[in-house]
Amino acid sequence: MITTLLQDLQKVSYPTIGHFLEDGFVDPAIQSLLENVKVAGPAVTVRIADHDAIAMNRALLALRPGDVLVVDMLGDHRHAPVGAVTAAAAIAQGAAAVVVDGVATDVLELRQAGLPVFARGTTCLTTKRLHGTGSAVDVPVHCGGVEVNPGDLVLGDDNGVIVLPPEAARGVLDKALASDEAEPDILARLASGHPLESILAL
Repeated sequence: MITTLLQDLQKVSYPTIGHFLEDGFVDPAIQSLLENVKVAGPAVTVRIADHDAIAMNRALLALRPGDVLVVDMLGDHRHAPVGAVTAAAAIAQGAAAVVVDGVATDVLELRQAGLPVFARGTTCLTTKRLHGTGSAVDVPVHCGGVEVNPGDLVLGDDNGVIVLPPEAARGVLDKALASDEAEPDILARLASGHPLESILAL
């Protein structure tokens, strides 16, 4: 059921969802480090405290094919939990993408690997091999101002990231598909010189 929903969501232009919903839109400062990406997958979450790299390793082990790893750095926008080795491990697990409310590193290697990584930017400062007590995997987290629960659906493209519970995604799907289907005709009418008042909602 979730697989079919995800397949249908990938047919939608994600900005179209913004016509119908107000919640679930991650801070636009979190952007893809790759170009021409479009992903949809269930969230696996990790909360990382005190720049603890071991927590990220535990989260990688929890990934299944198609998952999107969502990383809450608890406000730490200096230490990168994602780099070349992390991306390679995520790819080996079949991950669809990584979304980090923070920064990433090894940007050239990330782009070569082809794993979509969404972050606030890049840095040379990384997490460390610590065993902190405040980190956790598969718990509710916050990412870019949005609460993310394990199993929420994460949609990401070059415009940004949306996180929706499955029921909210189902509720908006048909409206978004219908809007996308109508858009080419609207653009064609605009290009052909039809009066704006006959096209735009007033």
